Amino acid sequence: MRYFLEIAYDGTNYHGWQIQPNAISVQQVLNDCLSTVLRETIETIGSGRTDTGVHAEQQFVHFDVARTLNKTEACYRFNRILPPDIAVKNIYEVLPEAHARFDAIARTYEYRICLQNNPFLRAFSYFLGRHPNVEQLNEAASALLNFEDFTTFSKVKGDTKHYQCQLYQANWQLRDPDMLIFTIRANRFLRGMVRLIVGTLLDVGSGKLSVAAFKEVVASQDRRMASAAAPATGLFLIKVEYPENFLMIK
Repeated sequence: MRYFLEIAYDGTNYHGWQIQPNAISVQQVLNDCLSTVLRETIETIGSGRTDTGVHAEQQFVHFDVARTLNKTEACYRFNRILPPDIAVKNIYEVLPEAHARFDAIARTYEYRICLQNNPFLRAFSYFLGRHPNVEQLNEAASALLNFEDFTTFSKVKGDTKHYQCQLYQANWQLRDPDMLIFTIRANRFLRGMVRLIVGTLLDVGSGKLSVAAFKEVVASQDRRMASAAAPATGLFLIKVEYPENFLMIK
């Protein structure tokens, strides 16, 4: 049987989603939990990777198990074993060919910036300490929708075969007077892409980079032109989308 899990996690203590040698990852902890509860070796596949320190309000994974699960009981038992910074929110029985990564049609990230030092938000936002020009930020962000090649905002390492992404949304808004949110939605994202975009946009907001110069940076397809990546602590994967009724098959 194949199942999808909807999970959430605080990425602070993890070296990203994906299993890697000599480092703790969300995927490894989840695999160990599922294997213990279900008493067989379980390997999960996620809808996408998140980097070290990045959080997820919604992440989907799929896994196969030899028997039919009582979904309510399984969720309860998973959450009893998982550490408090990882949570299983829902479980769905799906068709055998359903794939958490390849069937996803869109993903949405938020980058959260705190404009006033707040000890209760420090782990989940980037403290900027100054108010950037939001109008300039949005003018530059909207220009991203005119591009498809985001080589400029991709880390060199990895197995990426191409740098084409279809962006559907990129905008900034003040959620309250001291919390500035960047929302970006696309069919796919490159490794490190959102944090590099945010870091470069913040140079626009501070006046260090003009909107016209920002467009030239994107068009250059040169990773050396991007600014430093924004810190991981403010980045959240908040939504993964699938075709209509995809998770309601069973």
